[in-house]
This record gives sequence, structure tokens and C-alpha cells, in this order.
Amino acid sequence: MNAIHVNDKAVGGGEWAVEASGLVKTFGSNRAVDGVSLNVRAGSIYGVLGPNGAGKTTTIRMLATLLKPDAGSARIFGHDVTKESQIVRQLIGVTGQYASVDESLSATENLIIFSRLLGLGRAESRRKAAELLEEFGLTEAAKRPLKNFSGGMRRRLDLAASLIAQPPLIFLDEPTTGLDPRTRAQMWETIRRLVKTGSTVLLTTQYLDEADQLADRIAVIDRGTVVAEGTVDELKASVGTSSLHLRVQDQPAIGEARRIVERVLQVTSSVTSEAGKITAPMADADRVTDLLVALRESGIRLSEISVQKPTLDEVFLTITGRGAQENAAPNTQASHRKEEVML
Repeated sequence: MNAIHVNDKAVGGGEWAVEASGLVKTFGSNRAVDGVSLNVRAGSIYGVLGPNGAGKTTTIRMLATLLKPDAGSARIFGHDVTKESQIVRQLIGVTGQYASVDESLSATENLIIFSRLLGLGRAESRRKAAELLEEFGLTEAAKRPLKNFSGGMRRRLDLAASLIAQPPLIFLDEPTTGLDPRTRAQMWETIRRLVKTGSTVLLTTQYLDEADQLADRIAVIDRGTVVAEGTVDELKASVGTSSLHLRVQDQPAIGEARRIVERVLQVTSSVTSEAGKITAPMADADRVTDLLVALRESGIRLSEISVQKPTLDEVFLTITGRGAQENAAPNTQASHRKEEVML
């Protein structure tokens, strides 16, 4: 794929990097993708969130021209993925979940080969390889054979190879699987940098915090279907309001404090198993001041007060009926992957 020399006219000035409507893919009796529709705005980070077997990777493979949809349509910067697949392939970069580099070569040699295949000269290839190895913390291992790399190091090299050419649209299929927390954070910064310098990123993930940190919009996919879509705040708001958390200094006052909370906020509160802590929905933030005044007038002293928005975990549990850590049935796509959901 010659992603180095992309025709600017192919990208165009349209608003949408991805327009997918009713995508369907069936493997035998398994309907892996069942009518997925997505619209990804150019210049954004779009997250596709879901458990194993939800249909995330199959959707990406159809958008990247690696699988032909059984039904539905998709366009990348206005180009049909089926009818104009050669043009689409010049506009995208794809990073899978497992390293696709040659283990018999060193890290530097791998990156130079990829660079040369993408049309860079010898000197430019060496410079690009050195830059990427430094960015992904692999400089010290640059000459080491890949057979001596850890799983996390191989993953970082695979990601580095995918970024040699920065195409207009980058598909990252669970890009931080197998990475340690420090390298995950570095990858997040790399993704943000890619978007700042002109790329659009479509990211699939099982990490709820990753979607929360990175995505401008999120589609939640479950059993091959988009079950929710919106910004992080919109998704959180869809499952309820923020909650108010109070901790009372004097345990005997917990009953009176709870009655005041319910009267002033006009809600039903709950006392957690944690001693002295009250949790109540907070539909009207203006009433919190009245609550604090009422508690003070009653002589009830607080040791802690906080307001918490719903988490993406709660969103996922509410929408799908189960936690994101629960694996769905394996997706019977060509790769037949077996993975662990890691949160």
C-alpha cells in the first residue's frame, strides 16, 4: 500500500472520514456484524467499545477493505470501500492486535524495510526508524533480534511500523493490548499527536479508561450491533445523573444526616457499607448549597464531600446488561483469536 504518496484530491475536504451504513458480516451461522452504522468526523478520535466477540475487529476489517461486507455500505473520505478499494487503501493505515514484524531481524532493520517498501530513501528510512524507536522507548534495543523482545516490546515495534507513513485515516485495533501502563500512556500521547497533525483515528478498545481518555465520540458495540453512540458525557448522562457522596464525622448522626439529605434534595439516598458515608443522586446542583447549610444548622459535621459522574463501567453495564469484563462468545472470524479482556 503506497500511503506515502496520497493524492490530496482523494481525501477531499469532506466532513466525514468514515460513513458506514448497515454493515453486515456473517461467518457460518454467526452474524458477527449485524447492521453497524458509523459516522466518523474527519480530524477526530472515534472509539469503538465492546467486549470480545462484539464485532469490533470484523467492522474494522470491512472498513479497511480486508473483508467484503455481506450487506450495507461504507465510504472512506467519500470513496466506496468495495468499488474503490485501491483508492481507499491509499488513505488508511491499519494496526492489528498482534505484531506483524519479522522476528529474525532487529528492530531497526524491520523499520527500515517497512520504510523502503513505502517509498522512502535509504537515509530517510534510517532517520525515520531512529525517530520511531526513540518515541516508543526502543532505542536501547534497536539492534537486538526480535526473538529476544518481550511481548510489550514487540507490540510497540508493531505500532511504530504502522506510523512510518501517516495516512489520513488510521485504524487502531486495540492498540495498547499487552502494553505496560507507562507505554500505554505514551501511546495515548502518540494518538493525540497524530490527530493534531492531521490524521483521523478510529480506535477499538476493551479498556474503558482508554475510550474515556481519548475518544471524541464512542460507539458501544454488543453482539454485532451498535447499542449506543455519543460523546463520553452524553453516554454517561444517558444512564443517570451525577451522585453526591458525603461522609459524616460522627457515626451516630448518620440517620439524621440522611433524613436531611432526602428532605433538601428531594431524593432517596442510600447508606453504603462504608461507615458514615451517604450517597444520593444529584439532579439539581443548586440544592447542594441548601443542603450544606441545613447540615451545619443541625450541627452535623462532614469529613468529606464529593460529586461523581457515572462511569463508563456503569454505562456499559446499563446498556449491555453485563460488565465489560465479561467475555462474549468468540467471534468466528478468519483470525479465530482468543484474547483476554483486560481492564
